[in-house]
Amino acid sequence: MKQFFEKHFGKAWLALVFLFLYLPLFFMIVFSFNSTRQDANFTGFSLRWYEALMRDTKIVDGFLLSLKVATITGVLSAVLGTFAAFVLVRYRRFLGRTVFSGMVNAPLVMPEVVIGLSLLLLMVGAQNVFGWPERGMLTIIMGHTLLGMAYGMVVIQSRLLEMNRNIEDAAMDLGARPHEVFFLITLPNIFQGILAAFLLSFTLSFDDVVISEFLSGPGVSTLPQVIFGYARRGINPTIYAAATLLIVTVTMVIVAYAVWVARSTRKREREIAAALRS
Repeated sequence: MKQFFEKHFGKAWLALVFLFLYLPLFFMIVFSFNSTRQDANFTGFSLRWYEALMRDTKIVDGFLLSLKVATITGVLSAVLGTFAAFVLVRYRRFLGRTVFSGMVNAPLVMPEVVIGLSLLLLMVGAQNVFGWPERGMLTIIMGHTLLGMAYGMVVIQSRLLEMNRNIEDAAMDLGARPHEVFFLITLPNIFQGILAAFLLSFTLSFDDVVISEFLSGPGVSTLPQVIFGYARRGINPTIYAAATLLIVTVTMVIVAYAVWVARSTRKREREIAAALRS
C-alpha cells in the first residue's frame, strides 16, 4: 500500500493541479454553446452567442486592435530583447552594466499597476510639454513593449548561454566580420529563442488589461478591456464565445510552434550526425 501511494501520489497530485487549472476553461467553452443566458444549467446546444459575437462591433474592433498591438509589440520585444540579451551575455564588463541589467529586468518583478501608473504620468507629462504622444494605440504599444522586452530577453538570454561559441570563433577565424557572424551565425542559432520571445510577448500583450487601462485613450479599447467591461455589467455569454475562440487560436499556435521546434531539432540532429560521420 505504501509503495502504491508513493508511486501514484505525484501523478494524482499533478492531475488535480491540471484539473484545477483547466476545468473552469472547459465549463466556459461548454456554456459558450448554451442556448440561453443561464450560467448554471446547460439548456441546449446553440451557436447564437457566436452569431452575436460577429455582430458585436465593440468586440470585433477590440480584437482587431489587440491583434495589431500584440503583433507590433511582439516584433519590437523580440528585436529589443535580442539586443539586450546579446549585450548582457557577450559583454561581461562595461560601464553601467549593473544598472542596465537592473533596468531591463525591473518589469519582471514590478507590479503592472505601478508600471501602468508610472507610464501614464510619463505620457501625460510628455504630452503637456511636447504635445505628443496622445494616449491610444501608440502608448499601449510602448507600455506593452516595456513589459514584453523583459520577458523576451530572459528567453533569448538562456538560448545564447546554451549556444556553442566555438562556431562564432571558427567563422571569425575564416575571415567573417563581427556583424557577419552576428547575422549569419548567431541569429540562425538563436532563432527558436527569438520566435519564443515573440510568441510570449504577443500573448502577454494580447492578454493585458492593467497597462492598457492606464494607457488607452477615449474610444480605444483592446479586446481584454472590452471583455472586462462586459463582465463588470453581468454575465454575457458572448464573452464566453470570444474567450473560447481565443483559447482555440492560442492552442493552435502553441501546437504549431511545438511541432516546428520538434522538427527543427530532429533536422539539426540529423545534420550534425551526418557531419560527424563524414
